[in-house]
Order: sequence, then C-alpha cells, then structure tokens
Amino acid sequence: MLRPATYAERDLILPWRNHESVRAVSLTTHEIKPEEHARWWEKRWRDVLIYEDDAGTPAGVVIFDGNTWSFYLDAAGLGDKLLFAWMRLEKEAVDYAFGTLGLETLGGETLAENKQVLALHRRFGFKETRRYERLVDGEMKTVVWTERGK
Repeated sequence: MLRPATYAERDLILPWRNHESVRAVSLTTHEIKPEEHARWWEKRWRDVLIYEDDAGTPAGVVIFDGNTWSFYLDAAGLGDKLLFAWMRLEKEAVDYAFGTLGLETLGGETLAENKQVLALHRRFGFKETRRYERLVDGEMKTVVWTERGK
C-alpha cells in the first residue's frame, strides 16, 4: 500500500536511503547526513509516499515530481522479500500515478548499470526513450530515461 508520509517519518527513511545498495544505484551516491536530509525533508516531505508491506510495516518510499518518479526500499529490513516488494511497489506507484494523480505519462531516470530496475520497468510497460551522460557525485554515468503512458 502507498500512503502519504507523515512529518514524523523523516528519520525513519534516512537509513533506507543511505543503505549501501540504494546509494550505489542512486543519482546521489554519497552518504546523506542528517542535516542534509532534514533540509530536503522540510521542502519535500509532502511529496513523499510511504510503501507499506503486507503487515502494514513501512518499507519504502515513492516520490512524484510532476510526471517523474523515483523510489527506494528498505533493503536491509526487507531481506529476501526485496524482489516482491519492488514488484508490488512498482505496480502500486503506476496505479497511483495514473489513478490518483491522473497523469497521462510517467517517467524516470535509472542508471544504466542498474539492470534489475530497468528490467522491472520493462515488465511494467516502461520503454527506454533516451540515454545520456550525467555527472553523479563527480563521475560521468550513463542514465536511461524510461517512460510509459496511461
């Protein structure tokens, strides 16, 4: 299930975002310090949706910015349930984008090296529309833009 974040969940999600496996495939790979996270949270917390697993436990984040989206999961907490959570989160995010938000298209950036997420996006109907180079914490990386329509 996806639900709006509460203001009090600021510190809950920082360890998820700073997990090594999440940082490795993010467009910002440095460890985010609590002060930096707090500044971001003040500006963006109303845009954050929390993904809850079947037990109702918060386990991930989805962020919509217009018709662009991003997400990450609690890699440490989900353990062997991570793949299932990825699939469920993607389904719920797509449904939310085209249902609740009423979007006509949805797209996002994924590092080309993140083959698992690119495969997941293809499974849910996203198509690669372009590739480009982007500076990611001082290193040029190939980014894949994928999108799909309603």
